[in-house]
Amino acid sequence: MGSRATKGCTLWKDVLPLVAVMTEYRIEREIVIDAPVAVVWSAITEPEQISQWFADRVELDAVPGGRGLMIFGDQGGPLVVQDVDRPTRFSFRWNHPHDEEPAAGNSLLVEFTLVSEGAEQTRLHVVESGLELLPWPDSEKDRYAEEHNGGWLTFITRLAEMLAGRENR
Repeated sequence: MGSRATKGCTLWKDVLPLVAVMTEYRIEREIVIDAPVAVVWSAITEPEQISQWFADRVELDAVPGGRGLMIFGDQGGPLVVQDVDRPTRFSFRWNHPHDEEPAAGNSLLVEFTLVSEGAEQTRLHVVESGLELLPWPDSEKDRYAEEHNGGWLTFITRLAEMLAGRENR
């Protein structure tokens, strides 16, 4: 399992060793799941399955422009589906002001990319981006990035364990 959470750090090894350029906040996680792409796709796009590994309460119309809701205890809120390219790509925007439509600059984009690793495995890549564009204080962005970096690790691990435990995939 690989993971990376950065504030857009780019190492310039050929120019100056270990120098980082801060360009953006970005959370990335990747895991290989012991389940075919179609099974993983269903688990990330169907509300009754999402609630087994991710949010406590889920409503989702998994079509471009579709509306949804993800509640995590006393947190969470609405989302809008951005892209659906069945069965390899699914994305949505969330954490936008309630009186605005989500767009770059007022929301975060969560992207799931699925790649088959043979007949019975799927590489799932999750990216949450757009934090650098929000008008939040840097301390709030840092807190959010740290919480979500750990959160995505927890959730995709839970997803992999849930799917690996299924007898009939």
